[in-house]
Amino acid sequence: MGFSADTLRDRVAIVTGASQGIGRAIAVELAKVGAHVVACSRRLPSLETVAAEVRAQGRQALALACDVGDAGQVEEAVARTVKTFGRIDLLVNNAGYRIRAPLEDLPRQEWDAMVQTNLTGVFLFSQAAGRVMIRQRAGKIVNVSSVAGRTGSRGMACYAATKAAVNVLTQSLGAEWAKHGITVNAVAPGPVETEGVLEVWKTPAMIAQASRDVPLQRLGRPEEIAWAVIFAASDQANFMTGETIYVSGGPRVANRED
Repeated sequence: MGFSADTLRDRVAIVTGASQGIGRAIAVELAKVGAHVVACSRRLPSLETVAAEVRAQGRQALALACDVGDAGQVEEAVARTVKTFGRIDLLVNNAGYRIRAPLEDLPRQEWDAMVQTNLTGVFLFSQAAGRVMIRQRAGKIVNVSSVAGRTGSRGMACYAATKAAVNVLTQSLGAEWAKHGITVNAVAPGPVETEGVLEVWKTPAMIAQASRDVPLQRLGRPEEIAWAVIFAASDQANFMTGETIYVSGGPRVANRED
């Protein structure tokens, strides 16, 4: 199966956290397969650049400043999307926040910030967009999770916990909203070379070690995650819901050979 300019032709997609990294790649790759894109992030200037990239593919774009943890801003973004396009076919909950710190040193405000962005944001956007999709009797939601939600992560316990919660929320919504013609799936990346990852792994040595820990011996590219999102959003995935797709370069196992 390959993707074409008609894979998601004229479908309307909201992508959160779209100003950089995986979110930007998802927005642009969705446009390449025919979708119109509503790009959301707190960084409006960067979003305008992403919107221009979407339009360069011949698709319509809307750039909206939105904090996914703020219910009022989420409702406004969904309302603006419906007012502009008349419908919502796809929601990609990609916005995320993380820092690396031992749990005993993690400030409470950082814990709250990660929960608000990584989990509450998924709830708020899924609820607001889901209400539209329920009226439509159709729609797809794809949550960007993480392999940390399956294995845990030293130094990022809160981040891992929020992603595990997203995986279970995906299962629950997949079951709950199937009767409305809505599928809900997740894509869980492994280490991907993005601006956010480079903020966590601050030295070349840390990046090199992260690459060695991946069986395929490299970090992923943002586009590789976007392609999995496109599959989950496509008609080829119509019989799949509540599932998490791992795009991780291979599972990490305890019995290392080196």
